[in-house]
Amino acid sequence: MPDTSYLKDFILLRNDPAKVGVVREAAERGEVDAQFTLGLIYAEGRGVEIDLALAHYWLSLAVAQGDRDAVRLRNLVGSQMSDAEYELSKRLRASSLMPGSGLTH
Repeated sequence: MPDTSYLKDFILLRNDPAKVGVVREAAERGEVDAQFTLGLIYAEGRGVEIDLALAHYWLSLAVAQGDRDAVRLRNLVGSQMSDAEYELSKRLRASSLMPGSGLTH
């Protein structure tokens, strides 16, 4: 059985951005814990630049799967977003495009 506890390595992401790819792959497969973790990664800039639109996007996917912690974090991220960031997050969700698939912001 694969290890899906992505938060355990979260502290290491400041020093090892390569770990972000593993979490992203799992999030793209629909793993809710990875979606939450990727939202947190983008919200705090752990191994990536801070991107509130992507944070909100990934957290929204986790919320859609019933993750209650993602609801709280998404609300916090949303309160910090510009109108443009929020619109980008909405476009990502509406188009079902994954980040890196050609949609630019």
